[in-house]
Amino acid sequence: MEFCPKCKSIMVPEEGLVTCRACGFVKEKIQLAKKKHAHEISRNTRTMLVIEGESDEGKPTIKAYCSECGHDKAYWWLRQLRSADESEVRFFRCTKCGYTWREYD
Repeated sequence: MEFCPKCKSIMVPEEGLVTCRACGFVKEKIQLAKKKHAHEISRNTRTMLVIEGESDEGKPTIKAYCSECGHDKAYWWLRQLRSADESEVRFFRCTKCGYTWREYD
């Protein structure tokens, strides 16, 4: 999630740009991707920009099996990907190989 540098409102992705709906400040999405890891998730007709920091430092860890390398420890975090009345999705990233997967409740 990116916040507007002028008014501190949430920035919204629109056609290659990230726009503040409160004050109208516009920033290219490319500039945003240079600072942080950014990718889009599409569901039906809605597209959502998911932004994650490049470092897993500070994220909690849990005992979880990585299907890629067999390691048994992963970072985890929660994201609300669907509507607010549905449960969050739990993401895992292997502490050894960096493979990322998700778990639905």
